[in-house]
Amino acid sequence: MLLTRENLEKREKETFAPYAVFSAEATREFPETPDKFRTAYQRDIARIIHSKSFRRLRGKTQVFVAHHGDHFRNRLTHTLEVAQISRSLARNLGLNEDLAEAIALAHDLGHTPFGHVGEEKLNELLLTYGEGFEHNRQSRRILTTLEKKYPDFDGLNVSLELLDGLHKHQSSYDQREEKFQTSPSLEAQLVNLADEIAYTNHDIDDGLRSGIFAREDLSKFALWQQALKKVDAKLPTEAFHHRAVSAVIALLTTDLLLTTEANLEANKITSLQQVKDFQKPLAQFSPLMQQNLAELRGFLFTNFYNSETVAELSNQGAETIQCIFEALITNPKLLPIEFALRLEKDSLHQVCADFLAGMTDNYANEFCARL
Repeated sequence: MLLTRENLEKREKETFAPYAVFSAEATREFPETPDKFRTAYQRDIARIIHSKSFRRLRGKTQVFVAHHGDHFRNRLTHTLEVAQISRSLARNLGLNEDLAEAIALAHDLGHTPFGHVGEEKLNELLLTYGEGFEHNRQSRRILTTLEKKYPDFDGLNVSLELLDGLHKHQSSYDQREEKFQTSPSLEAQLVNLADEIAYTNHDIDDGLRSGIFAREDLSKFALWQQALKKVDAKLPTEAFHHRAVSAVIALLTTDLLLTTEANLEANKITSLQQVKDFQKPLAQFSPLMQQNLAELRGFLFTNFYNSETVAELSNQGAETIQCIFEALITNPKLLPIEFALRLEKDSLHQVCADFLAGMTDNYANEFCARL
């Protein structure tokens, strides 16, 4: 049976929760003829995956710089893990899986090379011009301005619902204080928490794999203790780590689903507008799980992100960011032609930031070395 876009949209109306975002109601800045077979958010997914910015995520640091080892996460593998968890959560809550996946795939497009240290350094440099740098804002800029695939407009013309989800994306790592007039969709709220689930667990895995900390160091944490109850202690080391991390993910996702469903029922949420009007997130972990997760994250910040091994690599990346930015500001002729042309519309420091933020780790190192 061949399903058209109309069939898929009808299926959404019949099977989604009433507070989901429906593909038939998607909007774009520049109107387009609907696709015969794909919904609006399926088209968004395709546009993101086929973009240059998405491909470059493979060469950008998550925690370890890209050349540190083939088995550690990079920004692309992190993004794919967030997308998988987001889609699974949305499916279980009767929400729009495609929109959740699209937001997840786009949520880190604007990240700099060299991980969060790269973002912090670029933000510091731009603050001298009265503007900062924030990767969520840069992700939207990529989708609306910097990608070039259409003759009549800049950007990829993705849905406004996707852009709203990116605008309001915030995990615990981001530490943003921005207030919004309306709450994000439940699909976007789930991506925020899927991001936390993904990076917490793959950073445990990478930390164990690298030997920066041992599994005994995690034994005092309640969430890890609960996970170990589901794992055979006699398993070989790699299999044990994999099963333990998988168990943590299962505990977090189960708690999130049950708590979110309870919140929706307790607040009698029956429409998307009620979700937007609600003054705090409806997608949440339980208070106890929030506490357990915060304890585990605190350990990672102290013993992994700020470890001597990671810090040394990160500091090198920050120096590279500064080297390139200062050289570009001093000599704009170093900019590639497509970025130089943007100087007709944007300030020099903005164009330099756009170019620098799009670099992979290796390209940034090579560029700095050539300087």
